[in-house]
Amino acid sequence: MRKSYLIGLALATAVVVMPGCKGKKTDAVQEDSVVKKVLVTTKVANMESIPQTAEFTSNIKGFKENDIAPTTPVRIESIFVEVGDNVRKNQLLAKMDPTQLNTTSVQLANTEADYKRIKQVYEAGGISKQEMDAAETELSVLRDSYENLLVNTELRSPIDGIVTARNFDPGNLYSGSVPVLTVMQINQVKVSVSISEQYFPQVKLGMPAEIRVDMYPDKVFEGKVTLISPAIDADTRTFNVEITIPNSNLELRPGMFSRTTLNFGSKEGIMVEDISVQKQAGTNEKYVYIVQDGKAVRRVVTTGVQIGSMINILTGVNDGDEVVLTGISNLKNGSEVEVKN
Repeated sequence: MRKSYLIGLALATAVVVMPGCKGKKTDAVQEDSVVKKVLVTTKVANMESIPQTAEFTSNIKGFKENDIAPTTPVRIESIFVEVGDNVRKNQLLAKMDPTQLNTTSVQLANTEADYKRIKQVYEAGGISKQEMDAAETELSVLRDSYENLLVNTELRSPIDGIVTARNFDPGNLYSGSVPVLTVMQINQVKVSVSISEQYFPQVKLGMPAEIRVDMYPDKVFEGKVTLISPAIDADTRTFNVEITIPNSNLELRPGMFSRTTLNFGSKEGIMVEDISVQKQAGTNEKYVYIVQDGKAVRRVVTTGVQIGSMINILTGVNDGDEVVLTGISNLKNGSEVEVKN
């Protein structure tokens, strides 16, 4: 009898305990079924007028650069300038050994005297026109030879400029490997930049340009397009543009690193905050999240120019899309979100 009583008591206890266990499991399932929403902030993407500027890097060059040297090896007699000297057009810079020039000068003087006598005889009918023509030819050739020797003996500057290189001293034999002197015109300078072929129809002669150099970080130098290459490089798909910059104060010097900005007008496009654009690790893929029907939708995008904290979206975002700005690290495609702006 006692055994039957104990069995009944155990069964009753089991009946009481089992409903309690069942209730706890149901509560846990209900808690797990509640999905927490990710808190985000957003901003609506709109069409805006976007300035179409492009920056190119290059080096400052002299507007003109002339190597001063004779055409043949000869000993240097004198050099009259130093590096850094300002020189004028036609100023005598150096003088080479004049021996050959002096010899030719004597020959020319004798030939000119002979020519005068021959001309008098010809006018008197003493010689034929053929002999007269031969005398004229001889004199002309000798004059040309003398002028050529003079130019190669007295080295003069072809431009107003500044001496930027001196490679020899008086008494040295000019060998022909490097010039005796180099003169640059720097009261205006130029930069040469390679521009993508997509801009070819938009670049025009006289188009303004802004030039910046590291030495003067707060200063903008104004220039103009003065040369446009008519051909596009088949390998790089670029064309060359030369920009001339006034430099009366000589602040810009050849060899300076420069950044040149060209303005190609403006066009309509989508702009978003740059913090909304993410880059997929290990790839060049960029993406944003768009809020649609309370969920985050991942969109792959291509980007254009950046202006301040805003970046142009070429594809992937439409006008009026609600773009996620913050909370992105907690999102995945399809995440439910709560927008708090």
